[in-house]
Amino acid sequence: MKIVALIGESGTGKSYKAIMLAKELEIEYIIDDGLLIKGTKVLAGKSAKREDTIVSAIKRALFMDKNHRMEMKEVIKRLKPEAILILGTSDRMVDKIVEILELPEITERIYIEDISNEYEIDLAKKQRRLEGKHVIPVPTFEIKKDFSGYFIDTLKVFFRKTDDDRQYFEKTVVRPTFSYLGKYTISRNVIRDLVKYAAYKVIGISGVSNVDIKTKEQGIVISLDVEIVYGNPIKPLMRRMQEQIIDEVEYMTSLNILSVDVNVKKMIKI
Repeated sequence: MKIVALIGESGTGKSYKAIMLAKELEIEYIIDDGLLIKGTKVLAGKSAKREDTIVSAIKRALFMDKNHRMEMKEVIKRLKPEAILILGTSDRMVDKIVEILELPEITERIYIEDISNEYEIDLAKKQRRLEGKHVIPVPTFEIKKDFSGYFIDTLKVFFRKTDDDRQYFEKTVVRPTFSYLGKYTISRNVIRDLVKYAAYKVIGISGVSNVDIKTKEQGIVISLDVEIVYGNPIKPLMRRMQEQIIDEVEYMTSLNILSVDVNVKKMIKI
């Protein structure tokens, strides 16, 4: 197994560059902040960006938790990857990850300064300092269930090997729990108002009531009663309204919507 390390200070854009570097080196697997990633999938682990403090985030990234460590070792043993790209903030950190996970010695060390220019590094540092943004090199849909309620955005990074081989890779930007910018909460009343606002956008919905929000570990469940205008096909109308609510609430709050449960209470003639 070949082990390659990408090393750079926190906030210098390592995760942003990881997929492109892995593609160039023909490496399928990445270890970044406690996660084992292959392509667009998180295969194992828990993101350090979910931890409540910087100290616990560092411990998570170093696989200090026994269960976390054993899960990662077992998955790597089962998959038998030919190569892994490990991200870390220092030589000491990547060496520690290799030691803890009992991986072969690092055969190549790449430093962020080798693949990013000064402008790119300064820009990454500015985004981290002013906005608390962290990149995870997997698509939003893959990690959103684990980051419900966090500030989430999507990056599409273009990679061109030749003029005929142009691909893009989706990465996710989150603001972690331990961000110095602080935590935030979203009032249920705000979510209810967003649900009503989204529902009334759908032609054929004449009334919305009893909006209930239940919080689960991986997101929220929304239930509501509606009145519809007589003559509209119920199932297609409800499907459009559910899609509208999910799009609106997820866009405005970054909450992961597990389901939208609708009870048609009444049909009215206009």
